Amino acid sequence: MKENAKQVVGRKLGELMDAFPDLGTQVKVAQRTGIGQTTIGRIRRGEVNATVDNIKRIAAAFGVPVSYLYDETDVHGLTPEDREAWYKKLTEEALKEHDENVAPGPDIRGKLPLISWVQAGEWSDIVDNFSPGDAEDWIPCPFNHGENAFILRVAGESMYDPGGQKSYAPGDFIAVDPAREAQNRSMVVVKLTDDNKATFKQLIVDPDGTKMLKALNPNWPKQFIEINGNARIVGVVIGKWVPE
Repeated sequence: MKENAKQVVGRKLGELMDAFPDLGTQVKVAQRTGIGQTTIGRIRRGEVNATVDNIKRIAAAFGVPVSYLYDETDVHGLTPEDREAWYKKLTEEALKEHDENVAPGPDIRGKLPLISWVQAGEWSDIVDNFSPGDAEDWIPCPFNHGENAFILRVAGESMYDPGGQKSYAPGDFIAVDPAREAQNRSMVVVKLTDDNKATFKQLIVDPDGTKMLKALNPNWPKQFIEINGNARIVGVVIGKWVPE
């Protein structure tokens, strides 16, 4: 049976809440948008038609275009046709030789699976049984990587610091390699024992051996998380890129 408009919006809102762990509860979405929790719940279940104003508030809270909530584009505002053209262009630009005033682009190192944060947290357990259909997409990667590397789409703003040396905005793609050794100040994807999802932070190792996870965003409420046997490093971030 074909979905109606309110069911489509509810499904897309549910996908956003699942994909963005920092905003994934009704309470947090309500706080961020100013929309009542009950209303958020009813919109997500497809029980009511969301107003245009509520649609705009939800889209702004998650940093996606309004068209995404109507299932007309992806989170970057690309239609399926746009996205296919973008990937084709990305591959062509990485492979072709440029003219004399532009350095050649990196060779494509194969395609890596774009997976969810839940899959990332369980990666060491599922990688042997992972099949092509389990990935959201397969994306050309220009970085050298191990055979079990994968790609995540950054969710939330804990690693967003536009004034810093490194910054990762919601929607950026990061390539993660489980075979790369994590060192002090490495950007890592970590599975905490009390969470079914992975988290993305900077690893800090003090001289006394104390390990912490740091959020790059200087305004993040909890910038440091001390870890001591309660976390497993899933992989080290080996590069990022920004879809446009």
